[in-house]
Amino acid sequence: MKSSREASRLLSRYGSSASRRASLANYRSNGFAQRGFHSSRRMDVVKPYLLADIGEGITECQVIQWFVKPGARVEQFDPICEVQSDKASVEITSRFDGVIKKLYYDADDMAKVGKPLVDIDIQGEISADDAALLNGADKAEASKQESADTTIEVGRNDTKAAADAPPTQSLPAEPEQKQTQPPKTPGKFATLAVPAVRHLVKELNLKLEDIEGTGKEGRVTKEDVHNHARKLKEGSSTTTAAAPAKPAPAPAPMPVGEDYIKPLTPVQSGMYKQMTKSLSIPHFLYSDSVDFTPLNTLRKKFNHGKEKGQRLSPLPFIIKAVSLSLQDFPLMNAFLDTTTNPDKPQLLIKAQHNIGIAVDSPSGLLVPVIKNVQSHSIESLAAEVARLGKLARDGKLTNADLTGATFTVSNIGSIGGAAVSPVIVTPQVGILGIGKARVVPAFGDNGEIVKREEAVFSWSADHRVIDGAMAARCAEAVRKNLENIESMLVRLR
Repeated sequence: MKSSREASRLLSRYGSSASRRASLANYRSNGFAQRGFHSSRRMDVVKPYLLADIGEGITECQVIQWFVKPGARVEQFDPICEVQSDKASVEITSRFDGVIKKLYYDADDMAKVGKPLVDIDIQGEISADDAALLNGADKAEASKQESADTTIEVGRNDTKAAADAPPTQSLPAEPEQKQTQPPKTPGKFATLAVPAVRHLVKELNLKLEDIEGTGKEGRVTKEDVHNHARKLKEGSSTTTAAAPAKPAPAPAPMPVGEDYIKPLTPVQSGMYKQMTKSLSIPHFLYSDSVDFTPLNTLRKKFNHGKEKGQRLSPLPFIIKAVSLSLQDFPLMNAFLDTTTNPDKPQLLIKAQHNIGIAVDSPSGLLVPVIKNVQSHSIESLAAEVARLGKLARDGKLTNADLTGATFTVSNIGSIGGAAVSPVIVTPQVGILGIGKARVVPAFGDNGEIVKREEAVFSWSADHRVIDGAMAARCAEAVRKNLENIESMLVRLR
């Protein structure tokens, strides 16, 4: 009984081709079937690969793209997919060697942390020939064997018939048939459409099955319906060109568009959660104009003759000026702790100046963090700003690049606008928004009209712990550092 089960298992495992049957018969004829051969039950080798916790309390993330598909073989540390959390994109790699059996999500789906992501068959005992056999080689061999048997049988009959049959006359060659292009296979969603599209099809008295869809997986869109209706109208006008023209009724106005629902992206979801928390903060707003003329004069001297990637922008100088001011006003570089003891909130003064810089990326507003700004030079700050900005635009920022900020600088002036009302990110207690630098007329020391480059600096402070005087003094210190840029550079270490 055991040998029969073992033989059946081998047969089901390695296929049912003629060669495999012959091997099985040889196995039985050699007496192995009577030996009571015993094998332990093969363990399940298909492993569900779970989406691991990527930190920061994230419970779900969006699948951006797959690097594998069912049937693909992967090795350890091969990339499987890329996922996007509310902070950064992460590349998921394989922990096993094996074959992908199932993908649990499609692209753009939200994957749950701790739930299966893919199924991987980690079985390694099947040889390459056996794998080829399981993938269809036995079908090809069976088909080949059947074709050979048929050929032998037909040849035997043809030989016998040829002895009695008269000589055959040559038949005229059949006319060569023109090759026709195979019809386009519609997608699996070709007959699906949103209700608005179905309503438009009904209004125009068309059939959804006759319309070729250009949407995802062959879905029919409103543009496809309009294009199909226009083609039908042009075809009917061509056939009735000779008929007397009749006054056509005024065409009904086409709808300009339809409302649709768009779920929040992971970055937008993170911003929604953070800004909801920020609503509980009473913001103290303060703004002042900063003269950029001395700063830009120094920058032009330094950038003269330098390549584009080596030129300095105003932002590294501003970040350094903020860091120097935070040394004089450490309460502005603190965290407000309201969770340890809700009845007695406390301020955690941060020793390091980790300044976040807001970056406008294709996926939304991201805030990478420059760590330990007080130990940077202006040149190294410029290199770090360029590095983090490129990572943000390429979607390659990690969680380490996006966490740990103690103060935030938002350079909205790179897009436009003079003044802004920046929103504080908890648990920080302050933020600075920088407007666009503009050339304005101003009075010189002797009352003459001079040209000046100014930018508006807008500050927000948590008014629960930072009073207006402290915020104003910190802002004034930053202004003096930038308007007396040589004095600021002397203070650098």
